[in-house]
Amino acid sequence: MGPEPGRRPRRLAAAELNAASPAPGGPPAATGDGRVGSLRFRPMQIRDAVESDWPAMWAFMRPIIEAGETYPWPPDTTESWTRAYWMERPAPASRLVAEIDGRIAGTVEIHPNLPGQGSHVANAGFMVDPAFGRRGVGRALGEAALARAAADGFTAMQFNAVVATNTHAVRLWHSLGMETLALIPKGFRHPTRGLVDMHLMFREL
Repeated sequence: MGPEPGRRPRRLAAAELNAASPAPGGPPAATGDGRVGSLRFRPMQIRDAVESDWPAMWAFMRPIIEAGETYPWPPDTTESWTRAYWMERPAPASRLVAEIDGRIAGTVEIHPNLPGQGSHVANAGFMVDPAFGRRGVGRALGEAALARAAADGFTAMQFNAVVATNTHAVRLWHSLGMETLALIPKGFRHPTRGLVDMHLMFREL
C-alpha cells in the first residue's frame, strides 16, 4: 500500500536534490535543460510521496494522460487505477515528488521492470506539471530516481516506452546515461502525428 496519511516524508540526500526553483535576484543560472535563465535558482525538495499529495499530483497527471502524447495508457484511464498504480505498489516500489514553494511540481514512480527473475532491473514513470516546465524538475526527478533505485538494490534502470516525438525527454535521459538499445518502429499511436517510434532505454546503476 502507499504511504499512510501523516507519515513523515523521507528526505533524500543533498546529492539527490539537484533541482532548481526561481528566486528573485542573483546571477543567471542554468536550468534543467541546459538553458540559462535570468533568475537565480534555489533548491527544490525531492521527497517520498504521501497520500495527501495525491490531489495535487492528479491535477496535472490527468491532462498528461488524456493528451495521449507521451504515455501509452488509454486517455480515459481512471483516477482510481492511476492512484493504485502510482501510489499503492508494495516495496521495493517507491514514489517521489518534487516540491517547489509548497506545490507539487512533478512525480516519479519506481518499480521492478519485471517480476521474479527480472525484478533486479527497475522501471520508472515520470510526470511533471507543465506549469513548472524548464525549471529542472524532470532532471531532478531523473537523478533522484536513479539514486533511489540503486539504494533500493536495483542493478539497472530500463525505460520501455520513451516516445520519439518527446524529444526533450529523449535528450534528458541520454544526458543521464540512459542508452537507447532499440527503436520500436511505429510503436506508439500519437494523437496528431500518427504512428511514431519508441525508444527502449537502459543503463546500469
